[in-house]
Amino acid sequence: MTASLTLGPVLFNWPVDRWRDFYARIADEAPVDTVIVGEIVCFKRAPFFAEAMGEVIERLSAAGKTVWLASPILVGSERERSAMRDLVGSDAGLPEGGLIEANDMGALALLAGRPHAVGPTINVYNEATLGWMAGRGAVAVSLPAELPAATVAVLAKAGRELGIETEVQVWGRAPLAISARCYHARAHGLHKDGCQFVCGNDPDGMPVTTMDGQPFLTVNGTQTMSHGCLCLAAEMPALVAMGVDRFRLSPQAMDMVRVAEAFRAVLDGRRDGAEAAAELGGLIDAPLVNGFYHDTAGARRVA
Repeated sequence: MTASLTLGPVLFNWPVDRWRDFYARIADEAPVDTVIVGEIVCFKRAPFFAEAMGEVIERLSAAGKTVWLASPILVGSERERSAMRDLVGSDAGLPEGGLIEANDMGALALLAGRPHAVGPTINVYNEATLGWMAGRGAVAVSLPAELPAATVAVLAKAGRELGIETEVQVWGRAPLAISARCYHARAHGLHKDGCQFVCGNDPDGMPVTTMDGQPFLTVNGTQTMSHGCLCLAAEMPALVAMGVDRFRLSPQAMDMVRVAEAFRAVLDGRRDGAEAAAELGGLIDAPLVNGFYHDTAGARRVA
């Protein structure tokens, strides 16, 4: 297998025009192989992008990208369950190579027996879980961001033996948790049902600080993310050697085409990973981190 670049779904609440323009530029300029689209954090945001979704998928596909649809992370009400069932049944309308990426166990249950992908918000920590998923139809699994290198190596080897592709996130804030409550709304004195979509005020998430005023985490609606931007550009040669098949870039409010170009150059062996990381670190207002990979605190940067 040849290692490839994946662009994960936009996790933040961007205005629909910005969202559409973002994908138009990705289609025209970004050297990524697979693009995953869909609102996965909050069902309330989904209707804003529904009309533009077909246009975005068509443009990405026409540009030669493989397009996948992502399911929501947390499904609660009957209305949400009905919407997820509709989404899971929509893969027949995707262009060739299109899959549904499951991001919770409910979606996995609905996809059993059909080829599908598994997102990084579903915990895959050992070979037995990977084998169980492969037996139910999973063809690609994106591993959780908190796994250390030793575990990634074991799972990548198992994936090759099972014929299932493994993926590692190499750029973007790491997804850490999801909640039924909306932290973003509560921070503004609002209830989840009357949130006024305040998450849209923070296109890269809302920073959370400690009592001492130190940056700690990032809140994105109901989602908790890392404060630091995960960057594994320097670790990519080792990940390729382990047998990792796919490398995920998670969109941030920045020049993601430039990010994709840098990671493509590293993946192709045309650029040093540490040098690429140094350049990209100057483009985002957050420290670069890689601690989880090096089996230490995720917020650390290990040279």
